[in-house]
Amino acid sequence: MRLSNALFVTQRETPSEAELTSHQLLLRAGFIRRVGSGTYAYLPLLQRVLHKLHDIIRQELAAIGAQECLLPQLQSADLWRESGRWDSYTQAEGIMFALTDRQGREQALGPTHEEVVTFLARDLIRSYRQLPVHLYQIQTKFRDEIRPRFGLLRAREFTMKDGYSFHATPDDLHITFEQVGEAYARILDRAGVRWRAVQADSGAIGGSNSREFMVLAQAGEDEVLYTDDGVYAANSEKAESRLSKAWPSPFQAFEKRATPNAATIESICRLLSCHASNVVKNVLYEAHLNGVMVPVLVSVRGDQTVNETKLANVITQIAPTFGADTLLRLVVPSAEQQRAWLRRNLPLGYLSPDLGDEFIADVPSVAAQFLRLVDRSAAELTNFVTGANESEVHVVGANWTEQFTLPPSVVDVRLAREGDTSLHDASQRLRSARGIEVGIFSSSARSTPQPCRQPSRTPTGTSVPCGWAVTVWGSLAWCRP
Repeated sequence: MRLSNALFVTQRETPSEAELTSHQLLLRAGFIRRVGSGTYAYLPLLQRVLHKLHDIIRQELAAIGAQECLLPQLQSADLWRESGRWDSYTQAEGIMFALTDRQGREQALGPTHEEVVTFLARDLIRSYRQLPVHLYQIQTKFRDEIRPRFGLLRAREFTMKDGYSFHATPDDLHITFEQVGEAYARILDRAGVRWRAVQADSGAIGGSNSREFMVLAQAGEDEVLYTDDGVYAANSEKAESRLSKAWPSPFQAFEKRATPNAATIESICRLLSCHASNVVKNVLYEAHLNGVMVPVLVSVRGDQTVNETKLANVITQIAPTFGADTLLRLVVPSAEQQRAWLRRNLPLGYLSPDLGDEFIADVPSVAAQFLRLVDRSAAELTNFVTGANESEVHVVGANWTEQFTLPPSVVDVRLAREGDTSLHDASQRLRSARGIEVGIFSSSARSTPQPCRQPSRTPTGTSVPCGWAVTVWGSLAWCRP
């Protein structure tokens, strides 16, 4: 085709909504055109690029035995309720476009396709002899982003490659998990981008083992922590590090002390001439589960920060004890939000780990007790400083098992940071880089809730549920997971 006949319209000026250089160039060069908030038309030049990228993906996935399919974008709410993720995607994350059809049935535009492909596997896979089965698709996805930005990196409608495999044994699952990782690496190498594979939190996708592929770029929304020896790299939401030693405590005896105008870690350390690592900081959260709000009190060492992703994972595991199965949202409540469930005002900045449950008002939708969680960083302290549950008063020289009670299980909800010592080598320190998540894959070695219609038998006669499943999904540079 002659260039004069092509739909090839460039722009001289940079569009005002384009923040990133990549977004600006795609618009100015005539590759995309904005149609609405978070929605773009892929113009002929970009479509040529996509076809080439799709060819690379298809070639590499065919090499590991994956079969291409195409799954429906419109999905029944019944499938999502069966998996327990309807509330999570419509209320907690709130990213799913939900609608009601003219027959009054609830439907959704697919943000992902685990529910659909699991329904198909349950219906079509009837014997272990059919396993493994590895399916993938290149499909349009829809996500109701609160603030779409960065062009195609955070859009409401985008193209994504997602794949799913089913296995008879965890060992077979592991083989596919590694094959997919190698295939993703070859795809990114052929695309010519600078990338790094990192450990990742599975998030709403679930799974016990997740790996992300990050394209390193200053414009990235994710932080990657890594070591120079190349042994360790992880998303900051998942990263772990060796806890530095606390400074020696200057307090040897337990006592209350007046601490006026000392509601922050910095001010209390200045007033008491101690280090932040001598302080137990107590942070209040509201955990909104489906059906109940649970007040959460997290104790962490004063020089550390709570990793809210890790905290959300811990609360999700505990949710069944409150008769719930989904964490809808986790927030640090404002003073106005607290008034909705408190009997009287809290002495914020002066809370202690044993904050009394009598502060909680008798509200039907609110748990009657605080969920108390202590991070390992705080659990190891002795003769520490913490609040006294009285305004402008702290206690010093406090100890667990003496003045305060440790919960049965201590948790890891501390945020790893640049400069921390790595777990695998004390001589290695974590370094930080920004990255754009272009691919993620996750494995879950567990049987599905409903086995095959006709349970299979291995040659030894052992029943094997159809459903050792690995969920693999991701995207390349033209879309975002």
